[in-house]
Amino acid sequence: MATKVGIIGAGWMALYHVEGFKAAGASVVAVCDTNEEAAKAAAAKYGIPQVFTDVAEMLANGDIDAVSIIVPNKFHAPLSIQCLEAGKHVFCEKPPALNAAQVEEMIATADKAGKRLMFNFNNRARPESMAMKGYVDDGTIGTINSAQAKWVRRTGIPGFGGWFTTKALAGGGPIIDLLHMLDLAMYFMGYPKPTHVLGKAFDTFMGDKNFKGPWGIPDVEGGTTDVEAAAHAFVTFETGQVLSVQISWAEMVKREEVSVVFQGTGAGGKVERLFGVDGDDATAIDTCELYVQEQGNSVNRTIVTEPCEDMGRIRSATNFILAIEGKEEPINTPDQALALMKIIDAIYESSETGKPVSC
Repeated sequence: MATKVGIIGAGWMALYHVEGFKAAGASVVAVCDTNEEAAKAAAAKYGIPQVFTDVAEMLANGDIDAVSIIVPNKFHAPLSIQCLEAGKHVFCEKPPALNAAQVEEMIATADKAGKRLMFNFNNRARPESMAMKGYVDDGTIGTINSAQAKWVRRTGIPGFGGWFTTKALAGGGPIIDLLHMLDLAMYFMGYPKPTHVLGKAFDTFMGDKNFKGPWGIPDVEGGTTDVEAAAHAFVTFETGQVLSVQISWAEMVKREEVSVVFQGTGAGGKVERLFGVDGDDATAIDTCELYVQEQGNSVNRTIVTEPCEDMGRIRSATNFILAIEGKEEPINTPDQALALMKIIDAIYESSETGKPVSC
């Protein structure tokens, strides 16, 4: 019998969740949003039979096995916990929550309920990332001694005064919004246990409308803008591995870059997307390469994968269903989400104190 899914949040990201769930053979049977018109529009667009404006009502009457959560960050933890306590599996958008303490509560609830909790770290599901992980797993790369995780934008602030720029709703700015490459680097490195984090956040350009991105949400007049615009960090691990991080919505760079570069004992490598003008996908340049020494020569191997303009979002949602049904191993685990949020918490703490933070 097909897994039945309910979706909380009728925004644009629902498209990828719906396509991913259906690709795995699941049925999307309900959509819930406090904006009833938005919920009805999504239901009509995606062929979803039931519409709700109250989560409790959907959980009680929706006849569902799993729930997808696509709402502002503040609501990730409480809604995940509500759904887990109702006996539903949960697939939650990133970031996992506002902080590590909330993720710990989510994990405890999932364990008690005996239900699966997963997060949409969709860049792990990009064809380039999955191919590179294969070289990690088969020993080609060896131990990754050091890596650099980067998601930088020149003009990419997603609206001023809305929930993205309000710390109480988002938890932070680009550090928490664009956490994907930090996660992907950790994924390739084997998610080692961190020992120290040194970080610094900058709010430069947060009041400058010239740095607003071409996507996001409309500006809210008189709204709050109290998050960072950029951050840099350095993480050390018990294993001796190290990781540097650069994440921004607004920095003076040539073009938007999304990448993980690493140096291993067997091979180095890079997974990268250079976006076109104003974040345009059509002119993006994707790179997936291994760097090795062979017969005294420096050799660069290009790894060819199929195009994936959705950056793994559909495949990530598909994996959630297949993991529930025991047909595939989960691409991510709650413990990894917790480790990631602990590093993010430490970056913010280090930036505030000016000192390294022990993990």
